[in-house]
Amino acid sequence: MSKHIWLIISVLLLSSCKKWLDVKPLSQVSEDDLFKTEAGFEESLNGIYTRCTRTDLYGSELSFGFPEVLAQNYTFPPDDNQRYQQTANYNYLDPYFIARKDAAWRGLYNAIVNCNLLLQNLEENKSVLPEDKHALIKGEALALRAYLHFDALRLFAPSFKNNPTEKGVPYVTSVSNKVTTTLTVSQTLEKIINDLKEAKEIIRPVDPIRAASYVAGYPTDVNDVERADKSLFLQNRRHRMNYYAICGTLARVCLYMDKKDEALANALEVIESNTFPWTNSAAFIEPDPTKKDRILYRELVFAWYIEDLAQEVNLRFNSGAVGLYIENNAGNTLYETGSVGAEDNRFKQWFRLVSGTNTMDRLELQKYLRDPQTNRHYLVAPAIRLSEMYYIAAECTYDTDPALAAQYLNTVRFNRGMGVPLTISNKDELIQELVKEARKEFYGEGQIFYMYKRLHRSIATQLGGSIPASDKIFVLPLPNDEIEFGNP
Repeated sequence: MSKHIWLIISVLLLSSCKKWLDVKPLSQVSEDDLFKTEAGFEESLNGIYTRCTRTDLYGSELSFGFPEVLAQNYTFPPDDNQRYQQTANYNYLDPYFIARKDAAWRGLYNAIVNCNLLLQNLEENKSVLPEDKHALIKGEALALRAYLHFDALRLFAPSFKNNPTEKGVPYVTSVSNKVTTTLTVSQTLEKIINDLKEAKEIIRPVDPIRAASYVAGYPTDVNDVERADKSLFLQNRRHRMNYYAICGTLARVCLYMDKKDEALANALEVIESNTFPWTNSAAFIEPDPTKKDRILYRELVFAWYIEDLAQEVNLRFNSGAVGLYIENNAGNTLYETGSVGAEDNRFKQWFRLVSGTNTMDRLELQKYLRDPQTNRHYLVAPAIRLSEMYYIAAECTYDTDPALAAQYLNTVRFNRGMGVPLTISNKDELIQELVKEARKEFYGEGQIFYMYKRLHRSIATQLGGSIPASDKIFVLPLPNDEIEFGNP
């Protein structure tokens, strides 16, 4: 492990790990005492999710912050109030960009260290937990560790497609001051896949989400099965790294590594579970904000719970001309409203047209908007969607069954209000349409930049141009102290 990461560990162990490892006054237990009780292990795992939903990670930046800016998804006012313009220009020497990407690096490894601390204590204190709870917590911790390493790799190392033998990122699996040798991109991905496969097997027999009765719904439903368990720890499995979230992550990682058979198998396991129903169009277009499903909640396989960040998100997207938005013409171009996208409910429901006075007409994102009184679902940042599994299935199926591949893609489009199916004539056309659809589907969710990188594909600009694919864009610079103290 590099010195940079060890410094993170030192801060964690010598000071605190926020609520879940704080000595006083929040937990009222020391780190040594925390792992002596079942509740302590639960609190430790919950704390990792809490860490991941801070604004430097999935509570803001990695969900709808700088990866979306790098993907050219936002328009900026002349005063650039949120200081993203230089990031959109790929000026990686800009101090605002450096602060954000360095904070993301530190945050990812901070959470990884906490995963390792939990895993270490699971092995040292096996008798504390019943077998099923031990398996559930270990599976989630292993999968989270893999998920976090994968995002670090996608940000700070070349893609597998472009340079599989180049250095990846440190894959840290212990709480130690020993140096972790940085493996190649390919080797790092294998480590990620191994952790995910182990997690999948461990959690398979114990995760409540695999019960036939478990169907994703809304917390406002009278018979909501996701909150039915007497144990709070076992409720709302979709807000955690559940069994199908592990399958979805495996599908994503295997596709990144061009292991299409494994990617397809895991994507189909999610699809064929029938646990995640397509959102009823009536709920999506519902005019009553208290009954409206803005985020297509039932389709979320995994999502970060960010209810406490409603004000932060509102300031991001709905604070007038100083917020993040997309210029009206650019939004219409993105969603192809003049042709195949004329009936796309995503465009109709996710964007609000605001006429500008001293600026151009703009479209403000409504995906994360909250009603002040009542909401149909929790405020979450999507991590894995059902639709992504269909996109993966389409890409992995085309070589053997082009018609089925087109059917997977058209299924998503149909459930977004687009009734006219696409006819796909070749693989390049399929990839082109998948990228176009993913741009629409994942807008404001931090995923499309990684798709461009995985495919080594030019980044589409807002009004029809493109920025050539290049590792100068796709590979973010490591933090300075990681370069200084890291492995040669």
